[in-house]
Amino acid sequence: MLEKTGRTTFPVGGDDAPLTIRRVDAIPVALPLKAPMKMAGETITAAQNILVRIEAGDGTVGWGEAASAPTMTGDTLGGLTAAVRDYLAPRLVGQDARQWPALRPALHRALLGNGGAHSAVEMAVLDLIGRASGKRLIDLVAKPRREAVKPMWLLGNKTAEEDVAEAHVRQQEGFDFFKLKIGVKPLAKEIAIAFAVREALPKTPLCADANCGLTLADARKYAERTRKARLMFVEQPLAYDDFAGLRKLTRATKVPIGVDEAIHSFADIVSSARAGASGVSLKLIKLGGITAAVEAGKLCQKLGLSVNIAAKIAESSISSAAALHLACAVPKADWGVSLTHFYLADDIVKRPLPLKNGLVALPAGPGLGIEVDEAAVERFQTR
Repeated sequence: MLEKTGRTTFPVGGDDAPLTIRRVDAIPVALPLKAPMKMAGETITAAQNILVRIEAGDGTVGWGEAASAPTMTGDTLGGLTAAVRDYLAPRLVGQDARQWPALRPALHRALLGNGGAHSAVEMAVLDLIGRASGKRLIDLVAKPRREAVKPMWLLGNKTAEEDVAEAHVRQQEGFDFFKLKIGVKPLAKEIAIAFAVREALPKTPLCADANCGLTLADARKYAERTRKARLMFVEQPLAYDDFAGLRKLTRATKVPIGVDEAIHSFADIVSSARAGASGVSLKLIKLGGITAAVEAGKLCQKLGLSVNIAAKIAESSISSAAALHLACAVPKADWGVSLTHFYLADDIVKRPLPLKNGLVALPAGPGLGIEVDEAAVERFQTR
């Protein structure tokens, strides 16, 4: 936690003047996807996200974002909007943003749960502090461990031929790490797709994600029957709360099993490790923000767990930038990084985070390092 660093305030200038928050806006938006994304339990055609805009007395602005995720966190767009507007914003207006280490626990006491809302607010506060101080967000919360990451791409088409064709196109764009969406088609077909993609990409890292969509029996079949496809891991094959099933599955297969929807707290990480999970997916909206997520990454290192860092499908370059800062701050992100602004037909920043030579680099600018296009925000805002 930030409190463990020993800091009581964040620097914003040579005079350490207060950075007084004068306005907090909760802005619901609907961002169009390039193509629908089908997962177990839902099909996403547009991203329903909340943006948080925090303005200081001197005019400095910070931005945050969180995706609605009713099947993962229980957050709906209306709930996110109300949580920020009615509960968190009133407690921030008039406060010194530099006092965030003290403000953060107070906000969590005032509003239990609501990880997405807390994450978006913290993101905006830290972006604000970074911009006021000229520091990158990562330098406010941790010592950078890397300056760029290798992003993965999700494959979830109807046929193996379509997945292979898309993989080749994305490889030309610079992606060289792929995740198969499973739990939505007949099991035999999904097994066949794994082998087809592996044959087409013999040396490329490949994994699969069921989003809670398999039974224990089918999860065992999938893991064992795809072993020669050399999947790096199979993510969240079972229901999020089925730790007993997870324990049985991890004992029945040597294929690494990861958890995602099951992780909402440090205790969940420990429980997953005890059940035999090999790794976890860390998302800001599940843990309540980057402060907790950095500490979660340290806990994973202690427990010997692999780590995937991911934004939710689909968030703009605001959240993707935050996920990128997190991925560069945690001890390891050996199970890849999912930056989901790549799936949007339109972004809301002036220069979306680019993929160059197979990597996405940390922006050099202060705060999150991105510039929000407020005209685009207004265009996609929902009323």
